[in-house]
Amino acid sequence: MFNLQSSTFHTTIAGVVLVMGGCFVSCSKEVRLRADAIQDRSIVPVLEASQVTTLISDSGITRYRITADRWDVYDKASPSYWEFTQGIYLEKFNENLEVEASLQADYAKYLDSEELWQLRGHVHAVNEKGEEFDTPELYWNQQTQKIYSDSSITIARSSSVIQGIGFVSDQTMSQYTILQPTGFFPIEDDTHQPSEGESQETELAPQSSDKNETTNNTELIKS
Repeated sequence: MFNLQSSTFHTTIAGVVLVMGGCFVSCSKEVRLRADAIQDRSIVPVLEASQVTTLISDSGITRYRITADRWDVYDKASPSYWEFTQGIYLEKFNENLEVEASLQADYAKYLDSEELWQLRGHVHAVNEKGEEFDTPELYWNQQTQKIYSDSSITIARSSSVIQGIGFVSDQTMSQYTILQPTGFFPIEDDTHQPSEGESQETELAPQSSDKNETTNNTELIKS
C-alpha cells in the first residue's frame, strides 16, 4: 500500500524544498525561510510551510499525494527531521488515479536519515482491500519495509473486527500480525455462506505455557 520507493520519495521531497526556496508551493498559503541569526539553529525549522499538497510519481505515473496543514523542516537538528504538527494525509492512487489506499494521523515526524516515520494521535489507515486500521501510534520504517506499533490497534474487515496490542505488517498492510490479541468479533453476513473446504482467513496461534515462545498469545492474520 505505502511502499514508496526511497529514491523517488527523496527526489520528490528535494524538488519540493527547492520550490519552497523559491517561495512557491502548490496550494501553499505561506512559506517562510529562516534567515535570522539564531544561536541554536537545531531547534528552529529552516523551513516552514502551510497548506502543502505534493504529488509523488513513480516511473512517470502519479502514485501518491501528501497533504499537510503545516510542514516544518529541521535540517540542522541531529538527527535531522521533518515535522507535521497539524497532521498528515497520504493517499495512494491506482492506474486510473483513483484512491485505493490512505493513511492519516494527527501528528507525524519523519527522520530522513533513518527513513523512519513516527505517526501519533488518531492514526487511521485503509489498505487496498478496504480493511481499516485504527491505533494511537504507528511506525513506518522504509529501510526495513515494515509498519509496526506497540499500542492498541483495531482492524475492521468485511467479516470481522479484531482488537489487540502490538502490530507488525509489511508496507502494503496486507500481511500483518497482532502480537497480543484481545478481541475477535465476527460480523454476520447472510449473503455469504462459506463453501465446502473454504479456509478461515484468521488463524489463532495455539497457547503455550512457555513465556519465551514467540507464538504464545499471537494471532496470525492471513491475507
